[in-house]
Amino acid sequence: MGIKGLVESGYLNSIPPEYVFPSNLNDLEVEEVPTVDFSQLTAGTPDERSKAIQVIGKACREWGFFMVINHSMPRRLMDEMLNVGERFFDLAEEEKQDHAGKELFDPIRCGTGFNNGLGNVFLWRDYLKVHVHPHFHAPHKPADFRETSEEYCKKARDVAEELLKGISKSLGQEENYIHKKMDVESGSQLLVMNLYPPCPRPELVMGMPPHSDHGILTLLMQNDVCGLQILHNGKWVPVNPPPYSFLVNTGDHMEILTNGRYESVVHQVVVNSNATRMTIATGHGPPLGAIISPAAELVDSENHPPKYQGMKYRDYIELQQTNQLEGKSCLDRVRI
Repeated sequence: MGIKGLVESGYLNSIPPEYVFPSNLNDLEVEEVPTVDFSQLTAGTPDERSKAIQVIGKACREWGFFMVINHSMPRRLMDEMLNVGERFFDLAEEEKQDHAGKELFDPIRCGTGFNNGLGNVFLWRDYLKVHVHPHFHAPHKPADFRETSEEYCKKARDVAEELLKGISKSLGQEENYIHKKMDVESGSQLLVMNLYPPCPRPELVMGMPPHSDHGILTLLMQNDVCGLQILHNGKWVPVNPPPYSFLVNTGDHMEILTNGRYESVVHQVVVNSNATRMTIATGHGPPLGAIISPAAELVDSENHPPKYQGMKYRDYIELQQTNQLEGKSCLDRVRI
């Protein structure tokens, strides 16, 4: 039974002990998160584009995170994607079990928590993970899931590729630099739908513990319920995005490629007692078989020696997904 089923069963009078998470609710810091105007990056004057690239570079250096407004994803499609996601999680448990997925790289997997069966504490989260590029997959229910998600994921790739052009320029490289280095055309894209039902004692549980993402970039949208917090200068900063914006964070493989210039960001998800939070994330990475190491152009033996050893992307994902999620513990294993 997923968390949604547990909450709706009517038997939840207290939090089951296996869901009680060691408290991580430290003091929160209210700060203004960097915001990138996508329209200025892609259709602005040369001066507006230059300023947008500067904002992206500063955000990647100082935060590893930024919000994106005025992007090219239709609002209609964002609404439809949230709707079809809600209807997937509303399916009967036995229907969802068709996609339980036993292996890490199964095309479609749904479940609860992060990596079930590992560790003693479960997470207050139901998820659906679908590999959508370079080969597209989709659950067969709801009936419109395939059509809606295929359109959404294609447009999400378009947004990610434009952002990668801006990031490349902010590194002093030509705009297709990361695209070529990471072979984005043949790269992987993972669609992740997360459902965080309300919890009677939200202070006792976690939606997701502190962690960084594998891959290059993650694009995330949510319904109107907040819960994401990012670690910035040692403090947890709650993120309250404007409607129809994207939350974008740099992943571990952006940090590896840039030799630490643009670090991945540690983030976590908290839940609440009033409303269900739902998010749609697309993770964008290199091909699974690619070995990722610091780019030669961003390394020099005197001032910027290589900080990370190369590792096949597939092996890195396997390492992260078969161990406890704990900050940057996976990235730490490839540091030199």
